[in-house]
Amino acid sequence: MKLYLALFAFLLLPIFSSGQSAAPAKSAPPLATVDGQPLTDEDLAPYVQSQLRPLREQEYQIKKKALDTLITQRVLEAEAKKKGLTTDKLLEQEVDAKVAEPTDVELNAIYVVQKEQINRPFEEIKTQLQQSLKKAKIQQARQEYSAHLREHAKVAVLLGPPRVQVGFDPARVRGNPKAKVMIVEFSDFQCPYCGQVEATLKNVLAKHEGTVALAFRDMPIPQIHPLAQGAAEASRCAGEQGKYWEYHDLLFADQGSLDRNGLVAKAAKLQLDAKQFDGCLSAEKYKAQVQQDNQEGLRVGVTGTPGFFINGIFMSGALPEATFEKAIEEQLATSPSPKS
Repeated sequence: MKLYLALFAFLLLPIFSSGQSAAPAKSAPPLATVDGQPLTDEDLAPYVQSQLRPLREQEYQIKKKALDTLITQRVLEAEAKKKGLTTDKLLEQEVDAKVAEPTDVELNAIYVVQKEQINRPFEEIKTQLQQSLKKAKIQQARQEYSAHLREHAKVAVLLGPPRVQVGFDPARVRGNPKAKVMIVEFSDFQCPYCGQVEATLKNVLAKHEGTVALAFRDMPIPQIHPLAQGAAEASRCAGEQGKYWEYHDLLFADQGSLDRNGLVAKAAKLQLDAKQFDGCLSAEKYKAQVQQDNQEGLRVGVTGTPGFFINGIFMSGALPEATFEKAIEEQLATSPSPKS
């Protein structure tokens, strides 16, 4: 009934595979030269990817919608041919004729919901309501019939969403680096949304142990998170002593204490060598590497954190677990098994 109401309300309205290494790609022809020095697509990427990605996604959605329509059309045509009918006659015979007339109970329920919008007496609008609801029922029944035919037809959809080649550091992978599904996360240790999604990611990894892995890449945003760069460098310093993920977890567990004292205290909690850790932090040993991660994030079109690439397919924000699960299940169903 809710579905019919939604359809009826509508009728009343005016009419790039994911990379598992950072291996350089083959050189592309230059787009321009300045004093003999080439400017390539790679140079341009940080400036245009954030604008191009939604356009590519829009192109995919347009193609997907058109493809779904065409597949449905072909499936219906095939069924109609089997029965010696036209498509229109097939739908009239197999669907329309079997749709029951709206009952007074249904009409009254719809009228109550739409009463203020309609602003006319029930008896005056009853015939129009009846016609509109019948049309909505037929539309829904046709969709269900087409879906049923499609389920039993040999349909293989090969069109996939746009992908981006994203490398990662094997030293910062939680799980199997050769997992069938690799989630590459661009994140900021001071970002509250990044901290919020941590529990979700851990649940997903636990549920898909061995088949899903997480690669972490730094994308501190100093304009709004002034302590994020230092925290990212500190995590690399902890990694020198084999405690990268433990330190990573402490940073997200206590995002309110990311100043120098807080970073040192977290190292002490993990019983890291204090002199080595302090020397690493003071020398800004990993500053350039953190900034390199940041630039890579910009290159692939990440404009805010957290940003994820699931086998190269982009997703943004602290998304619910169900969204990750859906994307993972799609990849598990379509991706080839990893080489041993």
